[in-house]
This record gives sequence, structure tokens and C-alpha cells, in this order.
Amino acid sequence: MPLTVLVDYDSGNLHSAEKAFQRMAAETGAGDVRVTSDPDLVAKADRIVLPGDGAFPACRKALGNYGGLFDAISQGVTAGKPFLGICVGMQMLATWGREYEDTAGFGWIGGEVVRITPADPALKVPHMGWNDLVIDRPHPVLAGIATGDHAYFVHSYHFKVADPAHLLAHADYAGPITAIVGRDNIIGTQFHPEKSQTLGLRLIANFLGWRP
Repeated sequence: MPLTVLVDYDSGNLHSAEKAFQRMAAETGAGDVRVTSDPDLVAKADRIVLPGDGAFPACRKALGNYGGLFDAISQGVTAGKPFLGICVGMQMLATWGREYEDTAGFGWIGGEVVRITPADPALKVPHMGWNDLVIDRPHPVLAGIATGDHAYFVHSYHFKVADPAHLLAHADYAGPITAIVGRDNIIGTQFHPEKSQTLGLRLIANFLGWRP
């Protein structure tokens, strides 16, 4: 039976994500979903999901504190397994994070994570709540998702990609805010799919059926 793992490295409450992935796996026949911090189980998984809440440096450090966990994730990605990063789990795909201090990311998608600076000073940071997606490039994980569909965001920093080809979708917040990045077998969402209702469940179902 196919196995999807949600990586647990003390980066936030994974209960709602676990329930959403389990629901869509059951509806689509996509196999088992497990939350784990066990590198051996991550190594055996067919799909890897890396959530993350909080600050970039703290999440990167926390992931590194789990012996062998990042290596198992990296080896799976190198082997071509589908990977989904969520929120800070998506931001860590970047080359650098600029939150509080310069922190090296995974470097899997070139670019840097920088503070949101809306052109309209009346707009508050963090960017929090529902916003419309603008689809920039088609992708199998975005099948059935269109410009104007709503996603739920909570963040003060966003991913500025080095190569525009890696930007799959953005939102507008008095300027473009990166919403989805991707290349090869890697995809990441700044918003929380598990909190994004219809759009989020569709994206999760698409990811569970994706074969890069």
C-alpha cells in the first residue's frame, strides 16, 4: 500500500493536516498517511510532506536537530519521490531565508525568503486570511484549481524565486505574493491546504495522485 508521510519535527500542530490528508487518501484510494519523525519510515515512504509553522531559522534548526531526518527527506527527493512543502516547509526549499538572520535553506529551488512589503502601507503584515490565487503556470497538482479560487494564508515572509519558471501561482497583496512554487518532483505552497477548504482538499488529492 502506498505511504505518504507528514514529517513531524516539532514545527507546529499537524492534527488538521493529518486529518485532511487522511480524508483525501481514503477518498482517492491513495493508501496510508502517517505523521512521523522516524527517518526510516520517511525513507520507506512513497510521498513526503514537510509542513512548518513559525520562523524560518527555528524550523531549519529544528529539522536539523532530528538525526538523519533531513537526510532521509533529501534522499527521497533525489530519488524522484513527490514532495510537498507547506508554509515554512515550502520556504525552506529556497537558497536563503532572510528572517531575523541569514539562514541557508535546502537550495532545491533557487531564491530567497524575504519580508512582505506591500505597496499600500495600509495593508498590515502578516498577510493573514483568505486571498485569491492567480495561476501563473499549469501543473498536475493544480488540476481543477483556477485563478480566483481562495486559499488561506498566514505569513510575514514570502519566497522570491530566482527563476520565474518555478513560480506556479501568486496572490496579490498590493504587489505579488508567492503562493506556489515547484519544479520536477517538488512543489510547495505558502498557504495551508488543510485550512483552504475546497481548493486545499483538491490540491491534496491531486498531490496524492501525482506521478512526476
